[in-house]
Amino acid sequence: MTDSTTNDAPSQVLKLGIPAGSLQESTAALFSKAGYNIRFSSRSYYPTIDDPEIECLLIRAQEMARYVEQGILDAGITGHDWVLETQANVAEICEMVFSKVSRRKVRWVLAVPEDSDIQSVQDLAGKRIATEAVGLTRNYLAEHGVEATVEFSWGATEVKPPQLADAIVEVTETGSSLRANNLRILDTVIESSTRLIANNDAVADEWKKTKLDNIALMLQSCLDAEGKAGLMMNVRRADLPTILDQLPALQQPTVSSLSDPDWVAVNTILDGPTVRMIIPVLKAAGARGIVEYPINKIID
Repeated sequence: MTDSTTNDAPSQVLKLGIPAGSLQESTAALFSKAGYNIRFSSRSYYPTIDDPEIECLLIRAQEMARYVEQGILDAGITGHDWVLETQANVAEICEMVFSKVSRRKVRWVLAVPEDSDIQSVQDLAGKRIATEAVGLTRNYLAEHGVEATVEFSWGATEVKPPQLADAIVEVTETGSSLRANNLRILDTVIESSTRLIANNDAVADEWKKTKLDNIALMLQSCLDAEGKAGLMMNVRRADLPTILDQLPALQQPTVSSLSDPDWVAVNTILDGPTVRMIIPVLKAAGARGIVEYPINKIID
């Protein structure tokens, strides 16, 4: 008797690293908007995803680039800062400006106590600096010709000065945690954003490269759509020039004929905060049937 069972497992699988910790939930939320449903289990480092061609693994962002470089992962999501810190030889697929709090880049900053005599990076000569980004900090000091002791900090870096360190280099989005610990920022060491990175051999593989490009396209389209809103309305042809003059569009608005030859439909995409200001203006200019709708993805 022949075995009639079939194997539904995909012939190829992309091994994708998802950053554990502060970026975990924001990464999952972005993937959800892009159409990928990632589920986490408290007992497993292997999240499930509703794409049989992707296998996920939870890895600390600090370690991601190293595992991608070694080929243990085909690709991963991590900060550009950690790629630089580990000096990993990886390919960058795309930049995705999002973080645990906001949709903006993070900064690694040099900070000292409010009452410190240290006023510039040059004043750090011979001092002690605590940081998780030892390599970045040493490179920064070398660029400024300063020799200081740089020590790895295992956490709670903000509380190290002044007893355990003269200064720190720490990542921040808003600076609120530094201010709460009576620290002032002297300088920005580096700005960083989240990246989708890949192993060089994976990029050379046609199937994996196509898969990565498709994932990047969907993720980036969601980020591009954030803060945008669609607006459609009916306009008399006679009022159309006035309406178009008032309408700041992402591209050229779409103008379509209606069954009534004296009217047209206008469809455009705007920055979200603009909508509340422009709708009264459009109505006063003759627009009718104005409808605002959410934008999930924008693909140029």
